[in-house]
Amino acid sequence: MGSSSKDVMFVKLLSENDVDLNRLRAESWTCIPDVVRGTVWKLLLGYLPTKSDRREMTLKRKRKEYFDGLPMYYGNTSADRSAEDEVMLGQILKDIPRMNSGIPLYHSEKVRKSFERILYIWSLRHPASSYVQGMNELVTPFYVVFLADEITKGDVNRVNSFDVSDLDMEILNNVEADAYWCLTKLLGAVQDHYTVGQPGIQRMVFQMKGIVQRIDKKLLDHIHKLEVDIKQFVWRWMNCYLLRELELGCIIRLWDTYLAEDREGFESFHIYVCAAFLVAWSKEIGELKDLSDFMIFIQNLPTSDWAIPRIQELLGQAYILKTLFNESPSHLA
Repeated sequence: MGSSSKDVMFVKLLSENDVDLNRLRAESWTCIPDVVRGTVWKLLLGYLPTKSDRREMTLKRKRKEYFDGLPMYYGNTSADRSAEDEVMLGQILKDIPRMNSGIPLYHSEKVRKSFERILYIWSLRHPASSYVQGMNELVTPFYVVFLADEITKGDVNRVNSFDVSDLDMEILNNVEADAYWCLTKLLGAVQDHYTVGQPGIQRMVFQMKGIVQRIDKKLLDHIHKLEVDIKQFVWRWMNCYLLRELELGCIIRLWDTYLAEDREGFESFHIYVCAAFLVAWSKEIGELKDLSDFMIFIQNLPTSDWAIPRIQELLGQAYILKTLFNESPSHLA
């Protein structure tokens, strides 16, 4: 198959000596082609410089910095770690096997070790936040996209059926280091989501509830009638960015837009996506009779057949909500 006009346009845009980041964001909002997604994500996050002649040097330097620091943080024995660090590492080791068993990559011991190192080192370097359950999920899109960039020309579906045990360790090391730095960039933009009490998540849940109150009061009233606190399920949506609700391909498409939105993507725009996502189930929820039925439904949403067009529709609805409410705080009343 030949390259699409969108592929060609992105390749041309990325080949410029100094990439126009504003234009790159605008073009990325409606989907990033597989073949360039890894590079574009790194540019949008600010991990790679816009000047093309500095990118290779930056990657070498940051990858070296990551692995040079491994012995200092990860090489310690249990006797050298504090009690708090032992507890934190224990939680990470519990959470990684619980991740989506439908993704074959997670069955690889090499991949699990990469996730373990990424999360543990990030937590040690960021003691104000440290590790919070849900962070393990956030590594996945970066890891899969960057691995696909290395071995399948960006095709994430083929990555999931790829046997990584035979891969050159240099490839896996590069993917691990890049995933670490991009996770660091992302978490740095939403820092108060993972500090004590997670005030950023609290704020997002409150704002989403206000939006749903305005656009589908009947739905919210029915949820209250079932004696459900919206925080019981929306917290997970905010904390894990719907990674447990949607297939990975859908998440990656969603993140194209979130990254194109810059800092707002994982903050305010995600709120509008979640509001639109909840309202999408208004009919089904309206037919539920009790709390038990509701929790079974909401924790096992039938999204396995969702594809990119459905995500495009969800993003379009979220954009309309943003246009209506983003400049007016009255929806929080």
